[in-house]
Amino acid sequence: MKAPAPIPAAMLGLQASTIAPIRDLVRVYGRLYAADVWFWQRLNNRWEMVVGTREPASSVPGSEAVPVVNPGGAETCVEVAGISAEEAARGAAFLAVALGEALRHQNETRFFGREIAERYEEITLLYTISEILGSVISMEEAARGILGEIIEMMAVKRAALWIHDPELNTLRLVAAVGGEGRVNPISLDDAGSITASVFRNRQSIILDPDDTFVREAKDFGVINRESILSVPVHYTPPQGKARVIGVINLVGRRNNERFSAGDHKLITAIASQVGAAMENNRLVAESLRRERVDREMEIARDLQLKLLPSTERFRDRADVAARCVAADSVGGDFYHLFRLSGGRFGVVIGDVSSHGLGSALIMALTMSAVSISASEGNPPAEVLRRAHQALISELESTGMYLTLFYGVIDPLAGKLRYANAGHAHAFVVPADGTPSRLAVTNPPFGLVDVPDYDEKTVGWDPHSDLLLLFTDGLSDAISQSAGERAVVDYVARQREHPLDDIIESLFSIATGVDGIPPDDRTMVLVRV
Repeated sequence: MKAPAPIPAAMLGLQASTIAPIRDLVRVYGRLYAADVWFWQRLNNRWEMVVGTREPASSVPGSEAVPVVNPGGAETCVEVAGISAEEAARGAAFLAVALGEALRHQNETRFFGREIAERYEEITLLYTISEILGSVISMEEAARGILGEIIEMMAVKRAALWIHDPELNTLRLVAAVGGEGRVNPISLDDAGSITASVFRNRQSIILDPDDTFVREAKDFGVINRESILSVPVHYTPPQGKARVIGVINLVGRRNNERFSAGDHKLITAIASQVGAAMENNRLVAESLRRERVDREMEIARDLQLKLLPSTERFRDRADVAARCVAADSVGGDFYHLFRLSGGRFGVVIGDVSSHGLGSALIMALTMSAVSISASEGNPPAEVLRRAHQALISELESTGMYLTLFYGVIDPLAGKLRYANAGHAHAFVVPADGTPSRLAVTNPPFGLVDVPDYDEKTVGWDPHSDLLLLFTDGLSDAISQSAGERAVVDYVARQREHPLDDIIESLFSIATGVDGIPPDDRTMVLVRV
């Protein structure tokens, strides 16, 4: 008799690939032992014959049917008839074990097949993410691409990447793909935020639908309506401890599944890639910013040096040497030289407190104010008064101050007329080498509001006397306690040498003192 056609596997919950080994075992055993064999499965409270050597006499297995050990959990059994009861029992028991092993093998094959397929998809996703991170410069664009790939593969409703903003101490949204969600920054202290909690505690959170997220330091929670997987984004530097720089959130599954441990492992691996890329992007941006600042400071330094007059322009009027070296790219020290009517010669030196860009801006303003007033032929006291009025608002707003010396040498009259706003390092070195300090006449600019400035007049021996002006950055670079005396004594001893050589020698030994921060260094020597 021809064996009946098996019931389609789809109707019984079995895969088509599982039917083949069952059919082969049933038919081979029945043919060898001239027995009737049936394999039954119970589905929806009804027994159905899956495979048999002929049509069964009943719609249910007989009492001699032996259960099959099935790892899949289905209710199955095997029945043998047409031979002696003892042989049928042994045959059914044998077939139950054999079919159980076949089913277990099939289940394992399907399980590992799914595992391989899932791992392949995960590897493909990780590779795709690596390509995105390697080919896209904008991290916002890369983040959107990565989140889009995650949504596509994992059937997620919404994915978002939050990154820590250390200046505001908040989490800001870098990219989001999918449904609507929060876009405003999240405070790290927000006790009701899952994202903030994951960042603070450095631990992932997985919530199923209707799970309750318990707020920290609160006696109530928030019921979650969607599956949520929230994973911290770590960055581990080559040297040092790992730190959290952001959070990846996945919300909801289109197939209503829960997030599994495998999902968590995959997103953690992706978060590690994203963390390294984000930090590298930040470091590159910081490097570019520093390069841009360095270029701008270099331009500022060149412009500042161009503000200082070349001594060569005054060789027909006086023997002059000067040098100004900033501690940073730009500084607050400066000098200026003026040809004045009647054969007179004007000399300015100034020292703005601190150094750097702020001091350089005050220096430029001061030089402009002094130049305008001095070029008009005003006496030293009036030049300082006008300069102070032009600078007082800027000095008050920045909290800076500056010392300023302006002297006018009149070789025909044999006089030096000067005003000195707090600049201590001003001397006249006569032919006998005994220096004389040009005393301060008023306090530095920016300390007190002085309505009128004083000035003094001292004698001047043409072609013999030497005007010596320098800033404390030069003297402190030689010695904090005796630097001024060292500079003055050296100039007094070397006064007959070329002025450029004197300055060169002093700057070569002014290499700095341990424990004293470097400062701008300036020196001017004038013989008229």
